[in-house]
Amino acid sequence: MPELPEVETIRCQLEASLKNKKILEAKILTPRIIRSSVKEFARRLKCAKILSVGRRAKLLLLNFSNDWTLLTHLKMTGQYLISGKPDKHVHIIFKLSGKKQLLFRDVRKFGFLKLIKTSELNNYFTKEKYGPEPLEKNFTLAKFTELLDNKTSGRIKPLLIDQKFLAGVGNIYAQEICFYAGVDPRRQIKTLNKKEIKKLFSGLKKILTSAVKLRGTSADDYLDIHGHRGSYAQRLKVYRRKGKKCLRCGTALKEIRLGGRGTTYCPGCQK
Repeated sequence: MPELPEVETIRCQLEASLKNKKILEAKILTPRIIRSSVKEFARRLKCAKILSVGRRAKLLLLNFSNDWTLLTHLKMTGQYLISGKPDKHVHIIFKLSGKKQLLFRDVRKFGFLKLIKTSELNNYFTKEKYGPEPLEKNFTLAKFTELLDNKTSGRIKPLLIDQKFLAGVGNIYAQEICFYAGVDPRRQIKTLNKKEIKKLFSGLKKILTSAVKLRGTSADDYLDIHGHRGSYAQRLKVYRRKGKKCLRCGTALKEIRLGGRGTTYCPGCQK
């Protein structure tokens, strides 16, 4: 599933390509992708101008001139593309001013689009109980420590991917963050010391920032809006490297199931 760096990459590219463009028509090929009335969806978007593109957690937010916002969750295989011809996996075709088009493609059809009043976005996020954005300037070490202090039980890696704890971090980057900090992903939160918490926080900021700069990780189906793969996969230290040597200490990496997700770690240097 695209995580914060991938969704932020798409956000930046969409805003650069689509800002001030008008949607002339929304051609809906697969109605179930829309989480609202299909007729209302098409009607409200017709001739609406795209003012900006935002992101909250793993959600994309296309903000329109008519005070509506198009919320998109890409889920496992959802993609926005501005080039190429529609194939059988394209479910919505947005015809835009300037003779452009935007395609929403999703092989597994788990992604969804939903129109919501822009003024109601904050209420929606509150209802969904999204945690803080880890790359915002006001997300500090003190705030991270406070969040951990409020957790009396649980393990660190499942907590990092809990969207109610932190917004946008998923399975790939949680594994990388734990490795960066030298912390076993199974560690009980209450056993972490100040040095380890500081290292986790540093890894969180550095890894996510670097991944955004490299347009995310294309470990599976993820492509940016131009159909290009992200470059961060070349920097992954543990994700999907089961059995390979640790790049830090040379120990063979192991994989376990943790919170229902495959998790690779180094038994030699992650304590």
